[in-house]
Amino acid sequence: MQLLRKLAFPFSLLYALVVYLRNYLFNVGFFSSKTFKTPTICVGNLSAGGTGKTPMIEFLLRNLQNQYKLAVLSRGYGRKSKGLLVANSSTTVEDLGDEPYQIYKKYPVATMVVDGDRRNGIATLEKDIKPDLILLDDAYQHRKVKPTFSILLTAYGSLYADDWYLPTGNLRDAKTEAKRANIIIVTKCPNTITINEQEEIALKLQPKKHQQLLFASLSYSTILKGNKKQLTLDNFKGKKITLVTGIANPIPLVDFLNSQGVDFEHLAYNDHHFFTDAEIENFASKYFVLTTEKDFVRLQGKLSNLCYIEVQHKLLQDGKATLLRSIKNTIM
Repeated sequence: MQLLRKLAFPFSLLYALVVYLRNYLFNVGFFSSKTFKTPTICVGNLSAGGTGKTPMIEFLLRNLQNQYKLAVLSRGYGRKSKGLLVANSSTTVEDLGDEPYQIYKKYPVATMVVDGDRRNGIATLEKDIKPDLILLDDAYQHRKVKPTFSILLTAYGSLYADDWYLPTGNLRDAKTEAKRANIIIVTKCPNTITINEQEEIALKLQPKKHQQLLFASLSYSTILKGNKKQLTLDNFKGKKITLVTGIANPIPLVDFLNSQGVDFEHLAYNDHHFFTDAEIENFASKYFVLTTEKDFVRLQGKLSNLCYIEVQHKLLQDGKATLLRSIKNTIM
């Protein structure tokens, strides 16, 4: 795989040129960015997945749902429906895509809309729902909309400053576009990250004067969900289970399970993978299957030996207060 990426270097230069020209045309006003009346918060990254966008949307929902009437607008990657769709009680994971469906089931108080045309999605929300605040999922590259507030995520150990363009690297946007963010959050940090390490990362990312740089780790629950029985990881000590993942970067979860002394085999699939009947039959033959929440919504009801492990962002130091205060000061 690494050899193929190196061989693809000329294509990455072409990709970089296209990205540069596109951003230049937006920056000079040849392409327009529309601002809407309703405040919008964009959550995104510069790389191709693996930074924790969905847990960040959920963080915002948990902390803002009691103060604002919220809506979430997503492209709905991997869904089998077309056009604009507003989630309701009869909507399926195939209709919405796995991540929007996961968010909708956990936070039904917020209106969930999927639409590849973000302008149309926001306009529809303003006309029909009239939310106080719209969360834009994975919309950092969608420059046809100019958000009120932008949160840029980059993963510890895979900083955009150290990356290169697709297909040689994982960047899908230029590093210089980080300047558009209000806040940059380094996600998936170890809980033991030191102040010196944070300062070294800050030197790499070089946030602008108007930007705040925050750090977050992943917090995994030891209480498993999705099964009628109350189960914890301790229930499987001394037993071998099967971990099934279809996410961009399962390494933090694998490391967590290893730290908990869990004995498991790992069946890893591509991000947003829709499991085949043969794969599900294989899972059913296992003693017990543990998966992520995103994968669970695609497997729910198809296996009896299945649970998922919940994950949340934990902002370090006073990061939570800083983020929420910055959002409030910008959108009010």
